[in-house]
Amino acid sequence: MLFSEDRLVHRDTYYGSIEVICGSMFSGKTEELIRRVRRSQLAKLPVEIFKPAMDTRYHQTDITSHDSNRISSISVEHSSTILLLGSAAKVVGIDEAQFFDDELPDVCTKLANAGIRVIVAGLDMDFKGQPFGPVPALMAIAEHVTKVHAVCVRCGAPANYSYRLTQDDRQPLLGEKESYEPRCRTCFFGSK
Repeated sequence: MLFSEDRLVHRDTYYGSIEVICGSMFSGKTEELIRRVRRSQLAKLPVEIFKPAMDTRYHQTDITSHDSNRISSISVEHSSTILLLGSAAKVVGIDEAQFFDDELPDVCTKLANAGIRVIVAGLDMDFKGQPFGPVPALMAIAEHVTKVHAVCVRCGAPANYSYRLTQDDRQPLLGEKESYEPRCRTCFFGSK
């Protein structure tokens, strides 16, 4: 596969696509990404997996779910690196898409146009309930979007918001259960 300035040339007829797995924190996005990537590996397809270098919560390079399920990945600073390192794959997995730069949708489009299946997981909304990073743009251009839900810790309803427990307004603020909890619409907006 050869990448030129604005054109992609591919050597075979494999059809590419973009799949987005999105939702709140603790909804199983990474778990679902790992499941899809492992199925591709079982099918003996060449796979490359990426995550943003800033995410070192569980491991320096591995993608790790909240359930401690993990898979080896490559940490990158900028989404353009994915084009270089993922061009020989048939499947590219990308976790924590919300932490990547705004070029990620273009990178994913170039990969898909080159016949690569691109599977992206990330938060679709930030702690304020606003669209987060490049994920909304990825959802718009994806062939498949899967929105997963957590369980609201207040009432048990399906949760699609990530409520920040601290008063820290930094964006992004990497954290876990000490900093965030999943909430449904009623419990998220009722607590503001």
